[in-house]
Amino acid sequence: MHREDQNGIWDSRFAGLLLETMGEGVFTLDSEGRITSWNPAMERLSGYRAEEAIGCFCSLLAFSRCFGRDCPANIHECEIYKKGRVQPSECQLKHKDGHRVSVIKNARVLKDEENRIIGVVETLTDLTELTAARRKAEEAQQKLLEKHQFHNIIGKSHAMREVFQALRMAAKSDASVLLQGESGTGKELAAGAIHYNSDRSKGPLVVVNCSALSESLLESELFGHVRGAFTGAHRDRVGRFEEAHGGTILLDEIGEVSPLIQLKLLRVLQERQIERVGETSARHLDIRVIAATHKDLYSLVREGNFREDLFYRLKVFPVFLPPLRSRREDIPLLVRHFIDSFNTKTGKGISGLSHDAMQLMMDYNWPGNVRELENAIEHAFVLCENEWIDVFDLPVEIRQMELDSLSAELFHSGAVHKHKKLTRETLMALLQECGWNKAEVARRVGKSRTSIWKYMKKFDIPLEPPEAV
Repeated sequence: MHREDQNGIWDSRFAGLLLETMGEGVFTLDSEGRITSWNPAMERLSGYRAEEAIGCFCSLLAFSRCFGRDCPANIHECEIYKKGRVQPSECQLKHKDGHRVSVIKNARVLKDEENRIIGVVETLTDLTELTAARRKAEEAQQKLLEKHQFHNIIGKSHAMREVFQALRMAAKSDASVLLQGESGTGKELAAGAIHYNSDRSKGPLVVVNCSALSESLLESELFGHVRGAFTGAHRDRVGRFEEAHGGTILLDEIGEVSPLIQLKLLRVLQERQIERVGETSARHLDIRVIAATHKDLYSLVREGNFREDLFYRLKVFPVFLPPLRSRREDIPLLVRHFIDSFNTKTGKGISGLSHDAMQLMMDYNWPGNVRELENAIEHAFVLCENEWIDVFDLPVEIRQMELDSLSAELFHSGAVHKHKKLTRETLMALLQECGWNKAEVARRVGKSRTSIWKYMKKFDIPLEPPEAV
């Protein structure tokens, strides 16, 4: 056998092996548009085995788009034979079982020495995973948009109506916003509502907790650093400000930052530019700054612990989120919201709170605000085995709470009942006399309703009359 013939055989085998091992789908057509080869990747993509495809026209795949239109049934109408190639373009083919598969299609004609077309080579790149990733990203973005709509901030009280109005106005502006309120009042949720309802909603929302890091780490976190800027800086790092370019950055717990960071933040707000740690050139940014704090920044300014110029730069548009104890009429709405949410998560069918449990929730002072209320409902879901959440399903700090005016556990001078010491026998007698109405018992002895519950637990007295238990 001549060396040229041997080389031809090896070239043929090599080409065949190459087609078999390629991750991309590859097939060829003759001058009449019939399929002449079909690699394993095409079998996976289309569902058609090679023996099913070879000899058929490429219309078998029913491409959704060729040269900007549907794939023609007649090969003589196909523009690949006129134009010589198909630029890589995204389209869909029809799988054997009928579903559509997203691909990137690329095609070129083959010509002989006399420039006559002898066939076509087409390659297909599977976009299934990319399409799925796109869909997940779109779904995640949609969930973010839904989560941060104004209606997800629960409340119908006058105080919350004022908050909603302020947030809507803030969303229409690009001004810096200062969110003030106790821990758990929903400052991050408010920041999300501003961002996702603004013109920057397609950009990122970057959240930085300024109290969680030391000064040096926070500086690097916010502004980034260049390689060699300090020990351990083995590579360049993009800071959170740069990550927020085109979007919004939320600086949570802004009242905790050091004087050095305050100075650097002032420059960002004044000039909209940053320098990475260890770098001298400035990087310009397009960002919107929202700051949040549970502290009284104005008091910190008067005490000399916070820069006055930075304070006024941050509070261009201040929004105060009220504590839950000042909008108690919203508690039933929040309870309903969290019960519905945890029913969905846990598969339970809890209907709500008993009258006594709801009254206790209304009386409690909620130092942790909405976050504490959510945690209390989640705690109750762990313990509750009935349709209604009752007093003893609630966290102990709420169950043992007494009304502030009665927290000393002393009898009022106007108490009706003659006994001055509440014993088990006395309490049982009172409960029977009052038809097990704990509120009436509390009124008679001059104690809070919570005190009566606590005594009942201490004396192992059931919450309902014994005959009803």
